[in-house]
Order: sequence, then C-alpha cells, then structure tokens
Amino acid sequence: MPVESPYPSEVNMVSERVTLKIPRPLYERLQEVTQGTGFRSVNALVVHVLRDLVAESRDPSTALSPREVDLIRERLRNLGYL
Repeated sequence: MPVESPYPSEVNMVSERVTLKIPRPLYERLQEVTQGTGFRSVNALVVHVLRDLVAESRDPSTALSPREVDLIRERLRNLGYL
C-alpha cells in the first residue's frame, strides 16, 4: 500500500529512508518542541524543517543578501544573542 505524502514525488519512499544521528540532548529538546504542535514526531518536524531549508536554498529570490545577513547579525548582537 503506498504511503500518503503531500509531496507526489515522495510517495512510497519508506524503503528509501536513511537514519540521521543527532545528539540526544537536541533530540530531547525537539521532543519538547513538538508537543502541542501538528507534528506527530521529531522526525516529522526535522523533515519539515529540512525541506524548507532546501527549498529556500533553491530559490535565489528568497535568499538573504549579504547586507541583510549583516543587519540580522547586528540586531542579534544588540539583543545579546551574539
């Protein structure tokens, strides 16, 4: 039976999955993040985030310019994050 996917090219890809290893503390934090969201698992969240990241990198019109990156870094620095 085919696996239902919102991504037509990924239907029935269960046998083509791989395992990614991440640090346990990160996994545990992601478990907390998924609670109360529409994500059923850490895996679903990670796949969603990675798809978004890859999609952004393919579309140069959505990429940040070097100036925008500098402005973001400056704001984060001013807020004490960097």
